[in-house]
Amino acid sequence: MISDKNNSGHPGKRLRELGLTPELENYIMKNPGDPSLIARVIREHRERYAVSDGKNEYDAEITGNMRYSAVSRRDFPAVGDWVTITPYGPDQAVINGILPRKSLLTRQAVGKPGEIQIISANIDYAFIVQAISNNFNINRLERYLTVCYSAGIEPLLVLSKTDLVTRDEMDAVVRALEKRESSVKHIMLSNVTREGIDKVISMMKRGITYCVIGSSGVGKSTLINTLLQREALRTGAISTSTNKGRHVTEHRELFVLENGSIIIDTPGMKELGLTDDAEGLNTTFGDILRFALECRFPDCRHLNEVGCAVLEAVEKGTIDRESYENYLKMMKEQERYTTTVAEKRRREKHFGKMLKNYHRLKRENGEE
Repeated sequence: MISDKNNSGHPGKRLRELGLTPELENYIMKNPGDPSLIARVIREHRERYAVSDGKNEYDAEITGNMRYSAVSRRDFPAVGDWVTITPYGPDQAVINGILPRKSLLTRQAVGKPGEIQIISANIDYAFIVQAISNNFNINRLERYLTVCYSAGIEPLLVLSKTDLVTRDEMDAVVRALEKRESSVKHIMLSNVTREGIDKVISMMKRGITYCVIGSSGVGKSTLINTLLQREALRTGAISTSTNKGRHVTEHRELFVLENGSIIIDTPGMKELGLTDDAEGLNTTFGDILRFALECRFPDCRHLNEVGCAVLEAVEKGTIDRESYENYLKMMKEQERYTTTVAEKRRREKHFGKMLKNYHRLKRENGEE
């Protein structure tokens, strides 16, 4: 266990209260270091970070070496990460490195094909929030589920704004869920009447990290404010002209609730592009995967092949047709991402060879 005697205030206990797991604690013990130099990223805004050791909060930035040696966005810290730091001054620190991650919630970066955007790190559960009044969409839900499963995070669906719909409308949504995603746990929630708040709180356990994801305007920040019992986050409503959420949260932030659980808020996401992790897709569409094992050809793509068990199940109604079509759409998106990454690597490798030959010729001509 991490020593609690290093400084006053029990640094080991403070780190556990921020969500330090026994597995990471064991890793730290096997790679000795001053536990006071371990902190968790609690806020991120445009590559500026706030980190906490459970007692002190520091305004932090990464070292130049981390920045220049980074191969991809995965090499930069994210909210929820555990990091090693060197404090200087009363509230400043430098982030030296990132400790091993339990999970990493990502999506394809908007407008940047083949690149990822990190949403948050070291998450145990994700609350997927959809406003039942105007935002509920099972195709979108399956996309969120795929992203969560790819990261090894257990998803929990929160259907918010129940005060804006009738009981019949709620029942219709539940029936739709049972038809396509019956295994997903869901909570009916109203931040106005407080229906479901106690249920959310009862599900959240001390030392466990949760995040809240969903579109803008569905009530994510309002939910966190309610759980914190204070107005910690700005909130926004659905636009009456566009029926879409306004983007209010501009950064990611981690909070510790009164019951000791940890929750991370994230900006609203209009787009949730998939990366190349096929495991999440297979988990979301487990029924399709099970039928795929019965296909005549092992490389069957379930489009128009003879002997395709998936197509047969769709025709019989055993597999929901809309779910099947959503699966095909997401599978093609993953394939495009994989192709883009491979092409980028090919170009980078070609450029590297050209640069190497350029410097070789300069040396041979005595120009270097």
